Amino acid sequence: MKPFVIGICGGSGSGKTTLLRKLKNSFGEERVSVFTMDNYYLPKEEQAKDKNNVINFDLPTALDEKKLNEDLSALVGGQNIEVKEYFFNAPVNHTKTILIHPKEILIVEGLFLFHFEFVKKMLDFSIYVEVSPKHQLSRRIERDEKTRGYTKEDISYQWHEHVVPCFEKYILPYKHEASFLFKNDDTAKENVALLKSTLSKIIE
Repeated sequence: MKPFVIGICGGSGSGKTTLLRKLKNSFGEERVSVFTMDNYYLPKEEQAKDKNNVINFDLPTALDEKKLNEDLSALVGGQNIEVKEYFFNAPVNHTKTILIHPKEILIVEGLFLFHFEFVKKMLDFSIYVEVSPKHQLSRRIERDEKTRGYTKEDISYQWHEHVVPCFEKYILPYKHEASFLFKNDDTAKENVALLKSTLSKIIE
């Protein structure tokens, strides 16, 4: 049986992964599979570089579109898939392989959820996570300083040269195509409750 496919999209640092975890916990791990598009980043040597020879990870071309399509199609079609879990800057031989089983509900999460037509066509319900740019940047600074070893200057450069232009071109235009607009602000708690209720009615 085809799973009910939920897509979660939003800019970098918008809170997609946190929302995914809340939905997974709400429906129960035994019912939910998770497909993260981040696991399909190409090796650094295959990434595009900007005018200053800095790698731009915020382009759709940063992902292995062919492999992503093959694996997602297989999972939606009821097959198990094996995926190398992505960790920024980790050597290929240090990445962990994870096995994903098809279940009743499949949550697909990624920046370019709507940009790839083959992904968009598989969705039964989609969520666009919206948060203020100020919060996005502060979360990105916290993450990249702690886990990626970037300086604030590096983060600021990427934010203005890569993140914002790519967000405006490849993510924001699809905002109004989403089934549900999730505002990750002071009303987030109420929005989570409304989202869970809406999904429960559809799925059940």
